[in-house]
Amino acid sequence: MELNLKKKKVLIIGASKGIGRGIVNGFAKENTNLVIVARTEDLLQEVQKEALENGAETCAYVVEDIMACDTKLFASKLLAQYRNFDVVVHNVGGSLVSRNHLAGAEDWEYALKFNALASIDMNSVLIPPMIEKGYGRVIHISSISAVMLRGNPLYASAKAFLNAYVTTVGRQLAPTGVLLCSVMPGAVAFPGSYWDKFVKEGHPRVDDFLRHHQAVNRFGTPEEIANAVVFMASDKSSFMQATNIPVDGANM
Repeated sequence: MELNLKKKKVLIIGASKGIGRGIVNGFAKENTNLVIVARTEDLLQEVQKEALENGAETCAYVVEDIMACDTKLFASKLLAQYRNFDVVVHNVGGSLVSRNHLAGAEDWEYALKFNALASIDMNSVLIPPMIEKGYGRVIHISSISAVMLRGNPLYASAKAFLNAYVTTVGRQLAPTGVLLCSVMPGAVAFPGSYWDKFVKEGHPRVDDFLRHHQAVNRFGTPEEIANAVVFMASDKSSFMQATNIPVDGANM
């Protein structure tokens, strides 16, 4: 299938490992021009080298901690340096936030910023040039937890907020030519992931989790998530506005 992504300019935030790294390589294979962002320069250099080997037309990296910067200002700097983007992928977030369901507002606000608001703030700067151009793809990495509402309450609630943003704002953007969506991974295993240690140890909780929660009876891979993201970035997704797409091995 021809995705017509060659030479498109793609910004990927949270690109240094795991799902983010898989997404970078998915776009690299489509011969895109990449700008990748993460906190750790040595990891970004590794991913940059890998992306160029996998076929990226160009791959520039920017070292930045999205949780520690002025996100609007950072987005403005990216536009000033690289001009408009055709595709933006937000892979910032995670469940490593407070697990206390009775936490105060400060912990809930942190989880919300980490999993939704930081990316939304950047969108306020990155999307208007796409509207002007009449074309764009903005893809958030959400989580199946947003739908199942299982696990860490702060994380699941923040992702549910993100999904609501995608649905409501995506509908407003639909007539402009800008497609806003999310991809909702289920349990994905990769080096350094939550499940990686338990898999290596042969921990019994792995079999228990797969048997009770993964109909496919295995973990997903970053590449499988990347496949969905790359498809949504292409012209083939042209009738899929404001969607939150599960890629979860039939999570249950």
